[in-house]
Amino acid sequence: MAEWPRQTSSFQAQAVILLPGACAAIKEGEQVARTPEATHMSRMHSGGKGRSGSSKPRVSDAPAWSDTDKKDVEDLIVSLAGEGHSTAMIGTILRDQHAVPDARLVTGERISQTLSRNGIMNKYPEDMMNLMRKALNLIDHLSGNSKDLHNRRQLELCESKIRRLARYYRDTGRLDKDWVYKQDQLRLMVE
Repeated sequence: MAEWPRQTSSFQAQAVILLPGACAAIKEGEQVARTPEATHMSRMHSGGKGRSGSSKPRVSDAPAWSDTDKKDVEDLIVSLAGEGHSTAMIGTILRDQHAVPDARLVTGERISQTLSRNGIMNKYPEDMMNLMRKALNLIDHLSGNSKDLHNRRQLELCESKIRRLARYYRDTGRLDKDWVYKQDQLRLMVE
């Protein structure tokens, strides 16, 4: 009872499988149609599609065994940020040492939102700072290995990502409107 639509072009190859009893389920508002192949997001600077990997389970409540006191978890987040940990590291510490598998399920917001609400914000967003650190390490490497063409290209790609992120953060107001990435001032910006 599977029904396949006619393929009009190679770009519009979307197959839909209708299961038995699908018409009744559609009338009741249930989801029954599914594409046989999932689409995959491609990488920014390579030909890879990134098919492997796992995803977090879709749950809306924290597990019963976890620490679910919102005030305690917020205090832990603020104290760990005061020790100099990044938001990713704070999440890892909460998961491994304090039995909080997902801080968002307990607090109702991301760790970065909790920190900004408590007045703890970095000058630059964490993802952009990580890219700037990577660029700085590549610059240091290239100063001693000037013929390393592969890493020179990687530096160009990394700086391209920094400029793209900077454009997004300028548009959203997270960075100043006149902020520009400059390689010679990078060491001053990286904390």
